Amino acid sequence: MRVQQIQTFGDPSVFEAADIDTPTPGRGEILVRQMAASVNPVDTKIRANGPPIAPALPAVLGCDIAGTVEAVGPGVTRFAIGDAVYGCAGGMAGRGGAYAEFIAAEANLMAHAPTSLEWREAAALPLVVITAWEALIDRCCVKSGDHVLIHGGAGGVGNVAVQLAKAQGARVATTVSTEQKANIVRDLGADEIIYYRDEAVTDYVDRLTAGRGFDIVFDTTGGSDLATAFAGVRANGQVSTITAQYSADLTPMHLKSLSLHVVFMATRMLHGIDTNHHGAILDKVSALVAAGQLRPLVDSNRFTLADVGDAHRHLASGQAIGKIVIDIGA
Repeated sequence: MRVQQIQTFGDPSVFEAADIDTPTPGRGEILVRQMAASVNPVDTKIRANGPPIAPALPAVLGCDIAGTVEAVGPGVTRFAIGDAVYGCAGGMAGRGGAYAEFIAAEANLMAHAPTSLEWREAAALPLVVITAWEALIDRCCVKSGDHVLIHGGAGGVGNVAVQLAKAQGARVATTVSTEQKANIVRDLGADEIIYYRDEAVTDYVDRLTAGRGFDIVFDTTGGSDLATAFAGVRANGQVSTITAQYSADLTPMHLKSLSLHVVFMATRMLHGIDTNHHGAILDKVSALVAAGQLRPLVDSNRFTLADVGDAHRHLASGQAIGKIVIDIGA
């Protein structure tokens, strides 16, 4: 099968085309004929730095899978040959990657793809929607009537977080940097827009919550947004973040009796902990898609398997609007 692999860690030029043996699905696995994959920040970090979660070299990267089942390994009963599936199941230690024509994926991590979505759209969802689900629903238990602030609502995780919170009946505010992104999040259902470059935290907390603070703040961007999340949440409120690899002052947590949830969605996959939960999340996401309550945001630029390096460069440019997707199948 044709793949894009790396022999060393570095900039996007390290990707090179190669032909390797098509894997055979083992117990609990399915072989997926890849139709599309997406590019996530974790893919670029693995490519550049080779962190502990990186697969052994030479490596095929890529987490998100969307395609059809080509073969079924022993013990798999949920899927049959020909099924359309999607999931986040590759590109990390001990697993093949999605930048390939085929991938052997753990069946527990996969789900039947939403029938209304094109392959590009299905490939855009798994990692980001599981991340947002774990942060908002599993950890913060967002419910009807909650007032939720999402930092970076037009981003890859942020845009699905806006939709998931709305699907649970929450009132959603989100930060953006431009009018273009404001229009995107409004279209996705955001109730309130915050131009974070123009309005201080205290000002939008006063404007939108009468000074009380938000029930839940979800930081999808990292850096200084954890401090602003603490400033924006109410006393006894909850903060979720997906970026916690830095030092931060937790004093505001003590003063407000806050709960902080750190979410790294690959934890279940890396440690083999209840991996079927991710497949169950994606089944529920498929139902939300079918009900018209969630849709993917896909960048308009087109890339093929031969263009993986360019796709990584596009993500690094900061110019993408929505998820960057790589077309693989015909």
